[in-house]
This record gives sequence, C-alpha cells and structure tokens, in this order.
Amino acid sequence: MNQFCLPYCLIIEEGIYEHLDEVLTECIPEITKKKVMIVTEPALENIMGRYLEEMRKDLPESELYLVEENSFEQAMKLAREIFTGGFQVIIGLGGGKVLDVAKYAGFVGKIPYICLPTTLSNDSLASPVAVLDIDENLRKTLGCKIPTGIVVDVNVIMGAPAIQLKSGIGDTISKYTALYDWKLDASRHGERVDDFAYMISDMALTALCYNEEKSLKSKEFVKILTQSLVMGGLAMEIAGNSRPSSGSEHLFCHSLEENYPEIKIPHGMAVALGSVVSCILQGRNVIRLRKILEDYDIDINPMNWNITKDIFVDAWQKAAATRKERYTILNEVPLETDRLERIYEQLI
Repeated sequence: MNQFCLPYCLIIEEGIYEHLDEVLTECIPEITKKKVMIVTEPALENIMGRYLEEMRKDLPESELYLVEENSFEQAMKLAREIFTGGFQVIIGLGGGKVLDVAKYAGFVGKIPYICLPTTLSNDSLASPVAVLDIDENLRKTLGCKIPTGIVVDVNVIMGAPAIQLKSGIGDTISKYTALYDWKLDASRHGERVDDFAYMISDMALTALCYNEEKSLKSKEFVKILTQSLVMGGLAMEIAGNSRPSSGSEHLFCHSLEENYPEIKIPHGMAVALGSVVSCILQGRNVIRLRKILEDYDIDINPMNWNITKDIFVDAWQKAAATRKERYTILNEVPLETDRLERIYEQLI
C-alpha cells in the first residue's frame, strides 16, 4: 500500500490573506521564530506588495526570492539558497510557475512548504509533482512532496484572468478521460486501481461538472474550483502517481509542448481539447463532455489556438511516445491520419 501524506492545513476563505499572521502560525507552529524564504515573481511583487510587506513584518527572519522562470535550474538555484542560508520554511505566493519552483525547491531542501496561490490554473497547488522546464524544448513532471499548508484567498483568486480559471476547469475536466485510461491500464496489466484515489478524483470532476454556478466571477464557483483542484492533487498523492488526473489527454498536451513549443496554449486548455478527442477515441459519448465545456465557455477549436490540421494529427500520433510507460487508449486504437483529420474537422 502506498504511504501518503496530507496537508496539515487547508483554508479556503474570503479575505484570508488579511490574516496571514494567524494562518501561517496555524500551519507551522512558531513560524515567526523560524527563518523563512518567501517566493514570488517580479510581476506580483507590486500587485501583492501589501501582503508581502505584512508577511515580512510578521516573519522577522524572512527573505524575498523572485522567480524568473519555472525551470529545473531555477528550482535548484533556490534549493541551494535554502541550504546555504539555513532556511527552515518556504512559502510560495503566486501562480503555477512560482508554486512549482517553490514546491520542488522545498522538497530538495527538505523543509515545509506553504502554498499561497494567486490563481487556479491547474491542480499542481496540492499535487505531489512539479512541472519544470529542463531545457528550451523539454518540460518534465518531477515527483516531490505535497504542501504542508494550502491557503486560498477567494477574493484574490477572483482577480485572476478568466483564461487562467478556465485552464483550471480544463485540468479538472480532463479527469473524465484520465480515469478511464487508468482503469484500462489496470485491466490490461492486472494491476489494482486505488479505489480511494479514484473516488477522490471522480468527486473532483463531479463537483465541478454538476455545479449550478457557472460564473467565473462567483465566489461560490471559486470555492468549488479550488476544492476540485485540491482533490485532484490529493488523489495523486494517495495513488502514488498521477494516473487519477493524467491520461491520453495529457499525453497530447505533452506532445504539443515537446514537438511544437511555438503553440502557446495554456496547459488546462490543451488537456480540455485533448479530453474531447480522447473521449471519442475511447468510444464514449462526447456530447456530455462538450456540453460541460460549453457551459464554462472553454474554447476547444484548435484553429483558435493556431493548431493546424497537420500539427493536430502529428501531435496525436506522437503523443504515446512522450510517456512510453503510460498505457492509455492510444495503445489500443489506430491513429490513422484520415481519422484524426475527420476529428479535427468536427472540432472546428
């Protein structure tokens, strides 16, 4: 049985960043006496300046570190700072780039990590992985530890760009096809699906899909999206791998990233597009999935993301090779060019 950990604290409230002194102490006792590294990015230094200033007042032994890129090199540079500076806690304040770098650096430095997201673009805020650029054309998903504490201010999240929230929706919806692929893999290789992890991931999907509040500017919606993304991350921690949240739809996304880095499509939007195609390849009814995407105004027209028919076909035909150890529907169905071209035409 996989040994897993859960966050010590999870707080999702309106205006909670106004009380970070109390919250941080709840996550890590006597944090005010510890040496703390606060990580953010230059673009947020002014936007979140008030919160950063208050944190540094409350944490007299803290230092500010600005992340320029979400690269492995950046994370290791930060880990070196943690080692040489004797830091005891790391706090990440920002979006996916900041959080992944801080999470991995904290893992390497073997210190507690507290996650303070400013947007909800994917389920990495609570997952046991960090997605980092290895070089210009290669991005890797690296195993690490989940956060010690996750604190989400609903008011701050509501100020995030709509495209980032839609990306978070896309990453949640992708569980529809990922869970199918996980069971397919288990049935073909005689492996056991972790029932609890499967249930948590399915709950994350269901909570979002059957939520009556569809407005991205609704506080209730932000809370539900946060809960869904956190559940998605915890499902991976419980399973001991990313299967509850990542299947053939993510392989398509990886293929785009590795083979066509010039295509600038957010991760969550790419896996949402991938989920529709994977659903068709899995031989399932795609109407329900498309209706959910339409409810949240998720654009899955590949042309609108500069994905040509040739790129679309090639990305799908190379998708399985991006993670050869991962068995999905792509290992079972023929990916003929004419079939993929017909699917492309349906999508546009």
